[in-house]
Formats: sequence, structure tokens, C-alpha cells
Amino acid sequence: MNQGTLTPPVGPEDHADGPADAPLTLVEYGDYECPHCRRAYRVLQQVLRELGDEIRFVFRNFPLNEAHPHAGAAAEAAESVAARGGEDAFWAMHDLLYENQDALQPDDLIGYAEAVDVNPADVADDLASGAFRDRVRRDFRSGVRSGVNGTPTFFVNGRRFEGDWADPDAFVAALWNAARTGSYTTH
Repeated sequence: MNQGTLTPPVGPEDHADGPADAPLTLVEYGDYECPHCRRAYRVLQQVLRELGDEIRFVFRNFPLNEAHPHAGAAAEAAESVAARGGEDAFWAMHDLLYENQDALQPDDLIGYAEAVDVNPADVADDLASGAFRDRVRRDFRSGVRSGVNGTPTFFVNGRRFEGDWADPDAFVAALWNAARTGSYTTH
């Protein structure tokens, strides 16, 4: 198990928002039912707005199903939406899942798919058949190989981020420092 390097590196199958040539690539391993991930989602909205085209954000699924029994289905629904509606639909679904974290039952997930203009019947079929379970498991396994053991876990430019993500200003400073030096200290 690798404790500090993203394995595999970001590739074309990842959900990425922002320019591919941005000086910063931030990868989050997240769980849609995790309260810490919801806090991180709110912080990330500010960080991504502030950094603009200087950052590419990548999301990988890491549902902790034993602690969060709806996280796996939420991740599968997001993957179904992405396959059927593209990256814009995925990011809209990602946001809806975090904004409605206390409502992740199958009917809720299907309703969110409809809200992002993806056929809800198709997403319902995908959830029932487990069509995207392997895709979610692939993300999860990559997290395990990268040393992820909880959520959220971040990687900056391929290296595990151990700094403060809860304070937007500190996070931005650490990200800029990481881009310049490869180190996360802000002193």
C-alpha cells in the first residue's frame, strides 16, 4: 500500500473540473454520506472559486458503506448520471448529493437524476442492476492503494495532502505552497 502517492494518477476516466494544464490538481476521495465530506464540499466551493483556472478538481468515490449505508448507492447514482448526461450532469449531481446528504434513499437519488436532466428510469435501472458498482469499486481500490483510510482524503499534484483543509484561507495558502515547493507548510 502506497502511503503518499496517488495511485493511479489522474486519467481520462476521472471526473475532473477545471483546466487539465492547471498548476494545481486536487483529488478528493469522498463519501456522499460523510459529514466531514459535506464540510469539505462547502470549503472546496470557496477554494475553487478563489483559485479559478489555477486548479483542476478531481473527485473519486470512497464510500464507507459500513458507516454510511447509503454512500455506495449515491456514488453509483452519480456514476450513472455521468455516463448518461456527461461531466456537467455529474458535477450537478455531486453537488445535489452533498446539499441533500440526509436524503439519499433510492427514490431521492432518482429524483436528483431527474433534476439534472437525466432520465430517472435509466438511473433506477442502473441502481437496481448494479451497473456502476464496479466503477465505484475501482475508485475505492485506487484509494486503498493510495493509502486512503478515511474521508475526505486529498491529494495535491499526486501527493497526499496532510494540511488543514477545514479553513479555506489556510487551504488555499497550503495549495499554493504545494504548487510552488511540493511542501504543505504555510510558514
